Amino acid sequence: MTYLLSIITFLPAVAAAILALFLRGSGEATANNAKWLALIATSATFLISLILLVGFDPANPGMQFVEEGSWIAGLHYKMGVDGISILFVLLTTFLMPITILSCWGVETRVKEYMIAFLLLESLMLGVFMALDLVLFYLFFEAGLIPMFLIIGIWGGQNRIYAAFKFFLYTFLGSVLMLVAMIAMYMAAGTTDIPTLMAFEFSSEPMAVLGMTITGGLQTLLFLAFFASFAVKMPMWPVHTWLPDAHVQAPTGGSVVLAAIMLKMGGYGFLRFSLPMFPVGSAVMADLVFWMSAIAIVYTSLVALAQEDMKKLIAYSSVAHMGYVTMGIFAANQQGVDGAIFQMISHGFISGAMFLCVGVIYDRMHTREIDAYGGLVSRMPAYALVFMFFTMANVGLPGTSGFIGEFLVLAGIFQVNTWVAAVATTGVILSAAYGLYLYRRVAFGALVKEALATIQDMSRRERAIFAPLIVMTLLLGVYPALVTDIIGPSVAQLVTDYHASIPAVAEVATH
Repeated sequence: MTYLLSIITFLPAVAAAILALFLRGSGEATANNAKWLALIATSATFLISLILLVGFDPANPGMQFVEEGSWIAGLHYKMGVDGISILFVLLTTFLMPITILSCWGVETRVKEYMIAFLLLESLMLGVFMALDLVLFYLFFEAGLIPMFLIIGIWGGQNRIYAAFKFFLYTFLGSVLMLVAMIAMYMAAGTTDIPTLMAFEFSSEPMAVLGMTITGGLQTLLFLAFFASFAVKMPMWPVHTWLPDAHVQAPTGGSVVLAAIMLKMGGYGFLRFSLPMFPVGSAVMADLVFWMSAIAIVYTSLVALAQEDMKKLIAYSSVAHMGYVTMGIFAANQQGVDGAIFQMISHGFISGAMFLCVGVIYDRMHTREIDAYGGLVSRMPAYALVFMFFTMANVGLPGTSGFIGEFLVLAGIFQVNTWVAAVATTGVILSAAYGLYLYRRVAFGALVKEALATIQDMSRRERAIFAPLIVMTLLLGVYPALVTDIIGPSVAQLVTDYHASIPAVAEVATH
């Protein structure tokens, strides 16, 4: 199919336009029609995206299904996927129908709510498929708008504060990236991403404000992109917007934010930082390692002190993303494989954890851990599902959470044993806060009167968790489903990265 990528990208946006233009009224029938149209559109997008997987050649490390055409003012519309990006596309299309299904209980401005999610899906897919700098930037930044509205309109009591904090943090981080993109265009004369990946930006040391910058232009460009991607991940210490955004966002917003939007930062490092600025990446690698290690330990300890379930899981996400950045900049096959696997796995597990919170929040309208206890006696099915994803979040062998962390630690151990040692403590700390949360919510005596009549999960809620459980188990016992697809593209990335680093830069990283 010639325009397969464009169809996948813009089908949700077309559905959003249909909702906006043709669905009138504000009654229950209109709300139900909006939900069903959004569910059908996201499900159709997922089914069409499976054609990508069927036609994809894992042995080819280059771009496939490439679409290209002239756009505006000399700019080009160019889309494509490789072994790295195709899995993020599939993750997005897989999770969006589940997210829409989880929003079935929304009663306020339902049509607009569904439009926001449909537009958000199109923009997120565009990020993972864009092969032009300008196109990538437009998708990358425009995705902030629907999420800003989702948090600001349908969020909790402090939703306005959280929405503006989310928007300003992530948008300001991208201003430097825009400046860097202009500099890249001036140097290379193109905005074509594959061409820029092969272009050698100057790595000669240069003086800036009286300081000698090792890696020169590459290091400066790296830092500009780093400012944007580090906030989006988010990395310590620019992570403070995430807990607020998660706590105030509705359940569907938290799922998309944790499961998909955070992955844009990691994808950016893989698509831009390593291939385009290898010397800059090598020069700054140690800084990234220690920022990641601090994030793993610090945010895990902070998670232990939380009384709000969503905030605890949000800090857990920051810790898990620390493994991702660590694996990426280890710049070896195991590290990068592990980082990508961790992102895919985290998409299923973190999304499920926020859905678990949503199940009991819909019943009790509180996220305070102390408001619960003894749920296993009233909600045995829920307690089982919650326990499964808690174990997966901890990294229990047999679940997908174990594979990513193990590969990352194996990769970073080859590069920096001290960082690996510090990062390994995160495995213990994640078990501490994960099991502590589960014990206080599910175990103990059912003494709170408000919980005496709480109902177990409905059929719809069980249907939401079923595919997430299947994928978490499947990838845990058969990780080759991911590694076979990403392997050749990662191998090419790692080979090109090391071939582009002169001996002086190698010395600077150790």
